[in-house]
Amino acid sequence: MHQPETNGNGTFNGAASGATKLAPANVATRCEKCRKMLFTRDLEKTQKICPECGYHFRLTAEERVESLVDDYGAFQWMDDDLRSADPLHFSSRNVAYAEKLDEARAKTGISESVIAGMGAIGTHRVSLAVMDFRFIGGSMGTVAGERLTRAIERGAEGRCPVIIFSASGGARMQESLFSLFQMAKTSAALTRLRTVQQPFISVLTDPTTGGVTASYAMLGDVIIAEPGALIGFAGPIVIEQSIHQKLPPDTDTSEFALAHGMIDMIVDRRSMKVTLTHLLKLYAGKR
Repeated sequence: MHQPETNGNGTFNGAASGATKLAPANVATRCEKCRKMLFTRDLEKTQKICPECGYHFRLTAEERVESLVDDYGAFQWMDDDLRSADPLHFSSRNVAYAEKLDEARAKTGISESVIAGMGAIGTHRVSLAVMDFRFIGGSMGTVAGERLTRAIERGAEGRCPVIIFSASGGARMQESLFSLFQMAKTSAALTRLRTVQQPFISVLTDPTTGGVTASYAMLGDVIIAEPGALIGFAGPIVIEQSIHQKLPPDTDTSEFALAHGMIDMIVDRRSMKVTLTHLLKLYAGKR
Protein backbone atom coordinates (compact mmCIF):
# COMPACT_ATOMS: atom_id res chain seq x y z
CA MET A 1 0.00 0.00 0.00
CA HIS A 2 1.18 3.51 -0.70
CA GLN A 3 2.25 5.63 2.23
CA PRO A 4 -0.75 7.65 3.53
CA GLU A 5 -0.93 11.10 1.98
CA THR A 6 -0.26 14.21 4.03
CA ASN A 7 -1.50 17.72 3.54
CA GLY A 8 1.90 19.39 3.60
CA ASN A 9 2.05 20.32 7.28
CA GLY A 10 2.76 16.86 8.65
CA THR A 11 -0.85 15.84 9.31
CA PHE A 12 -2.93 13.33 7.40
CA ASN A 13 -5.34 14.36 4.67
CA GLY A 14 -8.94 14.55 5.84
CA ALA A 15 -9.90 15.90 9.27
CA ALA A 16 -10.97 13.39 11.90
CA SER A 17 -14.71 13.50 12.47
CA GLY A 18 -16.27 14.34 15.80
CA ALA A 19 -14.69 17.80 15.86
CA THR A 20 -15.70 21.23 14.64
CA LYS A 21 -12.89 23.05 12.80
CA LEU A 22 -12.84 26.81 13.14
CA ALA A 23 -11.20 29.52 11.01
CA PRO A 24 -8.37 29.88 10.37
CA ALA A 25 -8.10 26.27 9.29
CA ASN A 26 -6.33 23.81 11.60
CA VAL A 27 -5.79 26.36 14.40
CA ALA A 28 -8.65 25.65 16.79
CA THR A 29 -11.10 22.82 17.44
CA ARG A 30 -14.26 22.77 19.54
CA CYS A 31 -14.82 19.72 21.73
CA GLU A 32 -18.09 18.02 20.83
CA LYS A 33 -18.74 17.06 24.48
CA CYS A 34 -17.73 19.97 26.72
CA ARG A 35 -17.74 22.58 23.89
CA LYS A 36 -14.40 23.98 25.02
CA MET A 37 -12.21 25.67 22.44
CA LEU A 38 -8.93 23.80 22.03
CA PHE A 39 -5.76 24.60 20.13
CA THR A 40 -5.41 21.88 17.52
CA ARG A 41 -1.67 21.60 18.10
CA ASP A 42 -2.33 20.83 21.80
CA LEU A 43 -5.01 18.29 20.88
CA GLU A 44 -2.56 16.45 18.64
CA LYS A 45 -0.21 16.01 21.59
CA THR A 46 -2.87 14.11 23.55
CA GLN A 47 -3.77 11.70 20.71
CA LYS A 48 -6.91 13.78 20.12
CA ILE A 49 -8.29 13.48 23.64
CA CYS A 50 -9.86 16.60 25.11
CA PRO A 51 -7.72 17.74 28.06
CA GLU A 52 -10.80 19.26 29.71
CA CYS A 53 -13.31 16.39 29.68
CA GLY A 54 -11.47 13.36 28.26
CA TYR A 55 -13.61 13.16 25.13
CA HIS A 56 -12.00 10.89 22.53
CA PHE A 57 -12.15 12.47 19.08
CA ARG A 58 -12.24 10.00 16.19
CA LEU A 59 -8.90 9.11 14.67
CA THR A 60 -8.21 8.39 11.03
CA ALA A 61 -7.12 4.84 10.29
CA GLU A 62 -3.58 6.00 9.52
CA GLU A 63 -3.36 7.95 12.77
CA ARG A 64 -4.51 4.86 14.64
CA VAL A 65 -1.87 2.63 13.08
CA GLU A 66 0.85 5.19 13.70
CA SER A 67 -0.11 5.42 17.39
CA LEU A 68 0.12 1.66 17.87
CA VAL A 69 2.90 0.05 15.87
CA ASP A 70 6.53 0.05 16.91
CA ASP A 71 7.83 1.29 13.56
CA TYR A 72 5.26 2.99 11.35
CA GLY A 73 7.66 3.09 8.43
CA ALA A 74 8.11 -0.68 8.60
CA PHE A 75 4.39 -1.44 8.74
CA GLN A 76 3.55 -3.75 5.82
CA TRP A 77 0.36 -2.55 4.13
CA MET A 78 -1.81 -5.25 2.58
CA ASP A 79 -4.68 -5.60 0.10
CA ASP A 80 -4.81 -2.00 -1.07
CA ASP A 81 -5.38 -3.27 -4.60
CA LEU A 82 -8.89 -4.49 -3.71
CA ARG A 83 -11.63 -2.14 -4.91
CA SER A 84 -15.39 -2.19 -4.40
CA ALA A 85 -17.58 -2.94 -7.40
CA ASP A 86 -21.15 -1.78 -8.00
CA PRO A 87 -23.05 -5.05 -8.54
CA LEU A 88 -26.47 -3.46 -8.00
CA HIS A 89 -25.80 -0.27 -10.00
CA PHE A 90 -27.03 1.56 -6.94
CA SER A 91 -27.78 5.27 -6.91
CA SER A 92 -29.36 7.60 -4.39
CA ARG A 93 -30.56 11.15 -5.04
CA ASN A 94 -29.07 10.90 -8.54
CA VAL A 95 -25.62 10.06 -7.14
CA ALA A 96 -24.23 6.74 -8.32
CA TYR A 97 -22.50 4.47 -5.81
CA ALA A 98 -19.36 4.47 -7.96
CA GLU A 99 -19.25 8.26 -7.70
CA LYS A 100 -19.68 8.08 -3.93
CA LEU A 101 -16.73 5.69 -3.71
CA ASP A 102 -14.55 8.02 -5.78
CA GLU A 103 -15.57 10.93 -3.58
CA ALA A 104 -14.72 9.00 -0.41
CA ARG A 105 -11.30 8.02 -1.76
CA ALA A 106 -10.52 11.60 -2.72
CA LYS A 107 -11.70 12.98 0.62
CA THR A 108 -9.90 10.49 2.88
CA GLY A 109 -6.80 9.54 0.91
CA ILE A 110 -7.52 5.83 1.51
CA SER A 111 -9.14 3.30 -0.79
CA GLU A 112 -11.69 1.67 1.55
CA SER A 113 -13.20 1.82 5.04
CA VAL A 114 -10.63 -0.74 6.25
CA ILE A 115 -6.86 -0.61 6.01
CA ALA A 116 -4.84 -3.63 7.07
CA GLY A 117 -1.34 -5.02 7.26
CA MET A 118 1.37 -6.66 9.32
CA GLY A 119 3.44 -4.94 11.98
CA ALA A 120 4.73 -5.14 15.53
CA ILE A 121 3.18 -3.88 18.75
CA GLY A 122 5.51 -4.07 21.73
CA THR A 123 7.81 -6.29 19.61
CA HIS A 124 4.97 -8.78 19.09
CA ARG A 125 4.14 -9.48 15.43
CA VAL A 126 0.44 -8.93 14.74
CA SER A 127 -2.05 -8.82 11.90
CA LEU A 128 -3.75 -5.45 12.28
CA ALA A 129 -6.88 -4.04 10.63
CA VAL A 130 -8.37 -0.62 11.31
CA MET A 131 -11.67 0.88 10.18
CA ASP A 132 -12.02 4.54 9.25
CA PHE A 133 -15.42 6.16 9.85
CA ARG A 134 -14.69 8.93 7.34
CA PHE A 135 -15.06 6.45 4.47
CA ILE A 136 -18.84 6.13 3.95
CA GLY A 137 -19.42 5.87 7.68
CA GLY A 138 -16.93 3.05 8.08
CA SER A 139 -19.50 0.79 6.44
CA MET A 140 -18.67 -2.84 5.75
CA GLY A 141 -19.08 -3.77 2.10
CA THR A 142 -17.58 -6.67 0.18
CA VAL A 143 -14.07 -5.24 0.01
CA ALA A 144 -14.05 -4.15 3.65
CA GLY A 145 -15.22 -7.64 4.63
CA GLU A 146 -12.61 -9.24 2.39
CA ARG A 147 -9.81 -7.14 3.89
CA LEU A 148 -10.94 -8.05 7.40
CA THR A 149 -11.18 -11.72 6.47
CA ARG A 150 -7.71 -11.70 4.91
CA ALA A 151 -6.30 -10.01 8.01
CA ILE A 152 -7.75 -12.79 10.14
CA GLU A 153 -6.48 -15.48 7.75
CA ARG A 154 -2.98 -13.95 7.83
CA GLY A 155 -3.05 -14.36 11.58
CA ALA A 156 -4.03 -18.00 11.23
CA GLU A 157 -1.45 -18.74 8.54
CA GLY A 158 1.34 -16.81 10.24
CA ARG A 159 0.46 -18.05 13.73
CA CYS A 160 0.19 -14.53 15.14
CA PRO A 161 -2.51 -12.54 17.00
CA VAL A 162 -5.13 -10.52 15.15
CA ILE A 163 -6.20 -7.06 16.32
CA ILE A 164 -9.09 -5.18 14.71
CA PHE A 165 -10.17 -1.62 15.54
CA SER A 166 -13.80 -1.10 14.58
CA ALA A 167 -15.48 2.21 13.77
CA SER A 168 -18.56 1.59 11.68
CA GLY A 169 -22.17 2.39 11.03
CA GLY A 170 -22.71 -1.23 9.96
CA ALA A 171 -23.28 -3.00 6.66
CA ARG A 172 -23.09 -0.88 3.48
CA MET A 173 -26.60 -0.46 2.10
CA GLN A 174 -25.36 0.21 -1.44
CA GLU A 175 -24.25 -3.43 -1.64
CA SER A 176 -27.32 -4.90 0.06
CA LEU A 177 -27.01 -8.67 0.70
CA PHE A 178 -23.45 -8.69 -0.58
CA SER A 179 -22.47 -6.59 2.41
CA LEU A 180 -24.48 -8.74 4.84
CA PHE A 181 -22.57 -11.82 3.64
CA GLN A 182 -19.46 -10.28 5.21
CA MET A 183 -20.89 -10.87 8.67
CA ALA A 184 -20.80 -14.62 8.15
CA LYS A 185 -17.49 -14.56 6.28
CA THR A 186 -15.57 -12.67 8.96
CA SER A 187 -17.09 -14.80 11.72
CA ALA A 188 -16.13 -18.01 9.90
CA ALA A 189 -12.57 -16.76 9.50
CA LEU A 190 -12.36 -16.27 13.27
CA THR A 191 -13.30 -19.91 13.76
CA ARG A 192 -10.24 -20.89 11.71
CA LEU A 193 -8.09 -18.54 13.78
CA ARG A 194 -9.18 -20.30 16.96
CA THR A 195 -8.24 -23.71 15.56
CA VAL A 196 -4.59 -22.59 15.55
CA GLN A 197 -4.99 -21.10 19.04
CA GLN A 198 -4.22 -17.51 18.12
CA PRO A 199 -6.00 -14.67 19.94
CA PHE A 200 -8.33 -12.13 18.43
CA ILE A 201 -8.40 -8.78 20.24
CA SER A 202 -11.36 -6.62 19.22
CA VAL A 203 -11.22 -2.90 19.96
CA LEU A 204 -14.45 -0.93 19.67
CA THR A 205 -14.23 2.79 18.97
CA ASP A 206 -16.85 5.43 18.33
CA PRO A 207 -19.12 4.31 16.76
CA THR A 208 -19.37 0.52 16.46
CA THR A 209 -22.87 -0.41 15.36
CA GLY A 210 -25.02 -2.51 13.03
CA GLY A 211 -23.72 -5.61 11.30
CA VAL A 212 -20.18 -5.04 12.57
CA THR A 213 -21.39 -5.25 16.17
CA ALA A 214 -23.56 -8.24 15.26
CA SER A 215 -20.60 -10.19 13.86
CA TYR A 216 -16.84 -10.20 14.35
CA ALA A 217 -16.57 -7.13 16.62
CA MET A 218 -18.22 -8.93 19.54
CA LEU A 219 -16.37 -12.22 18.99
CA GLY A 220 -13.02 -11.18 20.44
CA ASP A 221 -11.17 -13.28 22.95
CA VAL A 222 -10.71 -9.89 24.59
CA ILE A 223 -13.07 -7.02 23.77
CA ILE A 224 -11.83 -3.53 24.56
CA ALA A 225 -13.60 -0.21 24.06
CA GLU A 226 -12.53 3.40 24.19
CA PRO A 227 -14.32 5.64 26.73
CA GLY A 228 -17.67 7.03 25.68
CA ALA A 229 -17.87 5.13 22.39
CA LEU A 230 -21.28 4.45 20.86
CA ILE A 231 -21.67 0.66 20.85
CA GLY A 232 -24.79 -1.27 19.88
CA PHE A 233 -26.71 -2.85 17.05
CA ALA A 234 -28.88 0.23 16.56
CA GLY A 235 -28.42 3.75 17.80
CA PRO A 236 -30.48 5.17 20.69
CA ILE A 237 -32.64 7.32 18.42
CA VAL A 238 -33.61 4.33 16.25
CA ILE A 239 -34.40 2.23 19.33
CA GLU A 240 -36.53 4.94 20.90
CA GLN A 241 -38.48 5.41 17.67
CA SER A 242 -39.07 1.65 17.49
CA ILE A 243 -40.21 1.03 21.08
CA HIS A 244 -41.69 4.51 21.70
CA GLN A 245 -39.89 4.80 25.02
CA LYS A 246 -37.09 6.95 26.34
CA LEU A 247 -33.91 4.98 26.98
CA PRO A 248 -31.88 5.24 30.20
CA PRO A 249 -28.96 7.67 30.13
CA ASP A 250 -25.72 6.41 28.56
CA THR A 251 -27.42 3.48 26.81
CA ASP A 252 -25.30 2.15 23.94
CA THR A 253 -22.06 3.50 25.38
CA SER A 254 -18.84 1.73 26.33
CA GLU A 255 -19.69 2.21 29.98
CA PHE A 256 -23.14 0.65 29.52
CA ALA A 257 -21.64 -2.29 27.64
CA LEU A 258 -19.06 -2.88 30.38
CA ALA A 259 -21.64 -2.70 33.16
CA HIS A 260 -23.75 -5.33 31.38
CA GLY A 261 -20.93 -7.75 30.60
CA MET A 262 -20.74 -7.13 26.86
CA ILE A 263 -17.10 -6.05 26.83
CA ASP A 264 -14.06 -6.81 28.99
CA MET A 265 -12.53 -3.41 29.61
CA ILE A 266 -12.50 0.27 28.75
CA VAL A 267 -9.07 1.65 27.90
CA ASP A 268 -8.01 5.27 27.48
CA ARG A 269 -6.39 5.77 24.08
CA ARG A 270 -3.15 6.92 25.68
CA SER A 271 -2.87 3.55 27.41
CA MET A 272 -3.99 1.45 24.44
CA LYS A 273 -0.57 0.39 23.17
CA VAL A 274 0.64 -0.52 26.67
CA THR A 275 -2.54 -2.53 27.29
CA LEU A 276 -2.29 -4.37 23.98
CA THR A 277 1.40 -5.12 24.59
CA HIS A 278 0.56 -6.59 27.98
CA LEU A 279 -2.21 -8.77 26.52
CA LEU A 280 0.02 -9.96 23.69
CA LYS A 281 2.72 -10.86 26.20
CA LEU A 282 0.21 -12.86 28.27
CA TYR A 283 -1.05 -14.78 25.24
CA ALA A 284 2.51 -15.42 24.01
CA GLY A 285 3.34 -16.91 27.39
CA LYS A 286 0.49 -19.40 27.10
CA ARG A 287 1.83 -20.91 23.89
